[in-house]
Amino acid sequence: MRKSYIPSVGELEAFCACARIGTTTGAARDLGLTQSAVSRSIAALEDRLGVALFLRARQRLSLSDAGRSFLREAEALLERLDAAATGVMAFAGQQSVLRMAVLPSFGRSWLIPRLSAFQAAAPGISYDVAARLEPVNFDTAPFDLAIQRSSHRSAGAQHLHLLDEVLVAVAAPSLVAPRRRQGGALRDIDLPELPLLQQSTRPTLWPDWFRQADIDPRRSLRGARFDHFDMVVDAAIAGLGIGLVPEIIARAALQDRRLVAVSERRLETGQAYTLIYPERSAARPGFARFRDWLSAEIAGIWA
Repeated sequence: MRKSYIPSVGELEAFCACARIGTTTGAARDLGLTQSAVSRSIAALEDRLGVALFLRARQRLSLSDAGRSFLREAEALLERLDAAATGVMAFAGQQSVLRMAVLPSFGRSWLIPRLSAFQAAAPGISYDVAARLEPVNFDTAPFDLAIQRSSHRSAGAQHLHLLDEVLVAVAAPSLVAPRRRQGGALRDIDLPELPLLQQSTRPTLWPDWFRQADIDPRRSLRGARFDHFDMVVDAAIAGLGIGLVPEIIARAALQDRRLVAVSERRLETGQAYTLIYPERSAARPGFARFRDWLSAEIAGIWA
């Protein structure tokens, strides 16, 4: 049988502690072990790898060139193991965990505020929610589902249409009130006179808006830039300018008048919010309940 060169967790912990403290006695105290146990782990590790990891002088340990090279990788491995264990422990007592990849702004502005309703209906299900702007490869990623735009569709995955993406131009009431008092409703041609907040990952949205209105779009790219739609919404609420954002993301701020629509027009992007999932997820506990709840929740807000 071929000898394994993979260190044990105990050997890695002993090595990192000795590298950090400089003595086996101090490392043993730090790890809650005996000095002989730490010495055996270091000896076993060096024998396993066939290289001296430490230089020894007067009971002090200093890293050899090989040890310095190995330390970075050993510490990273232990950190990843600790993070993985901590992540799993967070799901203790749950019947099922749904791992979701979600568009950042949709997750923050719409999904997360509503998850408590689903949790009340399905108390045994927990969530592992990650923000993703790129399409998900379900063959290599551990996700059970993704909520993204239709352009993120994955080959071999199932797709459920949730809602067409429709953008609205919004601003803080304090920003547009003076202009409305002077000349009534704002016209599209007047909008570039105010700062136009830019969504940096989708820079063509304002030009598309103005082209649809047969207005020269060259002035439409002037304005502060933000990575995500929820940041654009926050900037608009703060009075920094006019945001062009999905209606579903701006809906709450429009309802409580933190934002107002500055135009009656809307921009249909041709994209749609879509539930994307691999075929294996259909058998996951809780997935069908979440899918049905999500569809009903989105349908209900527009009823």
